[in-house]
Amino acid sequence: MTLLVNSANHQVAGFAVSTIGWILFTTSMGLAEWRLWYTDDPLLSPKGFASVGIWRTCIYHHHRDSNQSHRHTKFCHQHTYSDTFLPLSIRVSQHLLLAANLLGNVYMGIVGTNTLFNPFVASGVLCIITSVCVLTTAFWNYYSIVNVRGIAFPSSFHLPFKPDTQEAGSAILLAALSALLMLLSELPTNFPARSSR
Repeated sequence: MTLLVNSANHQVAGFAVSTIGWILFTTSMGLAEWRLWYTDDPLLSPKGFASVGIWRTCIYHHHRDSNQSHRHTKFCHQHTYSDTFLPLSIRVSQHLLLAANLLGNVYMGIVGTNTLFNPFVASGVLCIITSVCVLTTAFWNYYSIVNVRGIAFPSSFHLPFKPDTQEAGSAILLAALSALLMLLSELPTNFPARSSR
């Protein structure tokens, strides 16, 4: 009987860790800070930076007005499926994150409502697939940053094809952390506590 209680405690702990991972993942999905672009060339664009996300791009320009005071302007563009300028990595990431979100919703629904059978095995598989989708998105975007992949933004964005400097944003770290939490949450489910006999 003690083994059953310990196993249930491990599974509940795994569910709690997975829930935290899912919350972090959905938060990262809405952030625009996946890639940070810094531009310094005033001939191509005003000095500033842009944050390129999966679902939107925000451009921040720094100006001096007639009083010589600094002004910051922000322009955000919501990405749609008809945006042809988006690179393959962002378009695939949109689909992977939507699939991961749907799988996460199914996962939460199975664990939360069904008590007739042990739902942890089915939900564990969904959780692992979700984390693979999220990790694929995070690593592909990070790969694009490391290899300084450009994006052919429309001329209205006033951004060059490649920035002067490109960094990984906080959303990539948050997505990778959430995927690792979801993977770690499945250890108690797939490797339950064993009897010491």
